Amino acid sequence: MLDARYNLLATLESWSEIVVEQLGVTAPARSVPQLARFLTQHLPWLAAQPPAADFAGEVEGLVAELRSTIDPDPHALQTLIRQCVVDNCAGTISASPRNTGASKSRSIACSAGHSWEMHEWLTLRQLMEQQRKGVPA
Repeated sequence: MLDARYNLLATLESWSEIVVEQLGVTAPARSVPQLARFLTQHLPWLAAQPPAADFAGEVEGLVAELRSTIDPDPHALQTLIRQCVVDNCAGTISASPRNTGASKSRSIACSAGHSWEMHEWLTLRQLMEQQRKGVPA
């Protein structure tokens, strides 16, 4: 739940920063309702920008993540939320850890086959954050 809230706030704040920088408008308060209202107000401008598909994809991923947090369905397909952090990989990282191997260790995997064991999750999160901010790994 805390990760979902953090992801929501960070994503809305990131896109709001783009609007503020490009349009020279005043930044909203750092709260989910204020950021969401601000982005809704500037949605026509955002939709006309080259990264509009990225914005829509990130919002869709947030909605899926929040829904799965509120009403988890263990039998549903895993929700895909992020592009893989491996250079030149077109895969998507799944949100749900899965058991792997006979040892039943937990891992997170991308659809192209890259995976991260539990002890690598903090590093994975840092790489995902760098990717979100556009910082090379």
